[in-house]
Formats: sequence, C-alpha cells, structure tokens
Amino acid sequence: MQYNTNNNINKSVISLQDPRTWPPFLLIGQVSQILNVTAWTLRQWDKKGTFKAIRVGKRNGVGDRRYKKEDVIRAMLEGI
Repeated sequence: MQYNTNNNINKSVISLQDPRTWPPFLLIGQVSQILNVTAWTLRQWDKKGTFKAIRVGKRNGVGDRRYKKEDVIRAMLEGI
C-alpha cells in the first residue's frame, strides 16, 4: 500500500505564475510566494492598511486572512 506523503490531498492545483489558475481569494502563504515577501510582511501591511486582507471564519476571534485575486495582480503590476 502506498501513502501520499506530500500533504496536498485537499489543496487545489494552482500555478503561482499563472493568475488564470488562481481562485478568487488567495491564502497568505500563496500571496507571500507570489509577491516574494514573508507572511509576516503581509500581516504588517494589513495592519498598516498598505495591502488589506479580508477576514474569513472565526479563528482566534478574528478570522483568517484572504487576499483578493485582483488586489494581488495589481500589487504585482504596480507594486505595493
């Protein structure tokens, strides 16, 4: 019996280089790879209002950060 050890069982396959494959809302880890910055930097930008995230769910009382696809594309093209 073979086991999947790459932990990608429930993750959608997207190409970080091809925005056409991105979902409407991206995870902080995906955005950090796309923009080549750390997740910590994205959190700081969100706190300062430089690059705002949307909060979803109720984790830790505030929810997880998600980033709009169009905002990430704009940041890629125009910079932060």
